[in-house]
Amino acid sequence: MDQRLSFVTLAVRDLERSRTFYVDGLGWEAAVHVEGDVLMIQVGEHVVLSLWVAEHFEGEVGPIVRGEGVAPITLSHNVATAAEVDAVLETARAAGADPVHPGEEREWGGYTGYFGDPDGYRWEIATNPGPIGQVVLP
Repeated sequence: MDQRLSFVTLAVRDLERSRTFYVDGLGWEAAVHVEGDVLMIQVGEHVVLSLWVAEHFEGEVGPIVRGEGVAPITLSHNVATAAEVDAVLETARAAGADPVHPGEEREWGGYTGYFGDPDGYRWEIATNPGPIGQVVLP
């Protein structure tokens, strides 16, 4: 198996709300949009973010664990500077992200903040020092 990731699929409660957030709010471009089913956004050269209606997700993948708290996953969008982190967080806030945690210096040397999308998935906006941080920048 090749060492790569092709799709990240998130189960969403309201596809139109998610489309409004990601496409209208963040300014991303839909690659595929099937109303009432799925929205796919190419987020990298060979990577697609797929937002799939929760009921359809469960029908194929299996029951979703539900309850209080944050899903045990973060999606990270890395940028080159702390100022860019703050700018992206402000864009997310303007798009309706909730919550938005401001950027801060981390003990491991990076600068990160977080926002929640309409389904509560947490996006980390980060500048990451060192060689691995450079690998993920365009």
